[in-house]
Amino acid sequence: MHTKLPQVLSLFCVVFLASCGNGKIADAYGNFEATSVTVSAMGNGELVFLNIEEGQKLKADQGVGLIDTTQIHLEEVRLEAQLQALDLKLQEAAPEVAILVRDRSNLVRERDRTQRLLQQKAATQQQLDDYNGKIDLVEQRINSTRRNINIANRGILAERKPLEAQIALVKKQLEDHKVKNPISGTVLTKFAEPKELMSMGTPLYKVANLDEIKLRAYTSATLLQDVQLNDTVTVRIDKGEDDFRELDGTIIWIASEAEFTPKTIQTKEERVNLVYALEVKVKNDGTLKIGMPGEVVFKKENE
Repeated sequence: MHTKLPQVLSLFCVVFLASCGNGKIADAYGNFEATSVTVSAMGNGELVFLNIEEGQKLKADQGVGLIDTTQIHLEEVRLEAQLQALDLKLQEAAPEVAILVRDRSNLVRERDRTQRLLQQKAATQQQLDDYNGKIDLVEQRINSTRRNINIANRGILAERKPLEAQIALVKKQLEDHKVKNPISGTVLTKFAEPKELMSMGTPLYKVANLDEIKLRAYTSATLLQDVQLNDTVTVRIDKGEDDFRELDGTIIWIASEAEFTPKTIQTKEERVNLVYALEVKVKNDGTLKIGMPGEVVFKKENE
């Protein structure tokens, strides 16, 4: 009876190794991570609404919330009214100049008549000189009127540019009070609720793209010798108690310096040994979760 014990143990070992990924021991161990973005308030005021829930999938640039804009809207109305008032202040030279041009035309007609009379000895040179002097005076008034109105208008227009800049700033603030989702992804955590008072920088929610997830794993320098960026590897995740499910992955990052093994990672070496971190990109079929443990098996050239 005791002679059968080694056979039983051998059979157990074969079954166990077969269940562990065809007998292959993993080359690296780690946990799944995702690059997340914390969306924060870009304005101050009461949060009017935030239409998101944890686990909800969002599109990039999708509007999801609004921070109260009452004060900013009123400021925009005030500035627009100021701008319209400036436009009303702009002076038009045409009416005043038109009167002066008409006066000059009358003077020119009288001067020409006086010149003809002078040729007939019916008028004096003094009368002709008086008309020429009046014409010169009217022309000076025309030029002066145009010049003064242009100077006044330039001053008004100089006030317009700062107002337009303030209006542009207010419009930007109004846009910032709209909460827009920055990337396509899934809401991981919701930090705020409607009616809460927001200030610039207050976290609203965290979102991450889970379509592709990365496994941050650790391995020894010896096992890493023949591994390069963009290598295809096998990623294993637990399936039941004694089995694995395999997925294809791609190495996207390898640490340039070694570090002590993180306490949460189990490897075949002692925890005090130095290891290298690496990241493996895996297409998520919907079953991979942040924090889930995973293993990496490097593919050898002769496989």
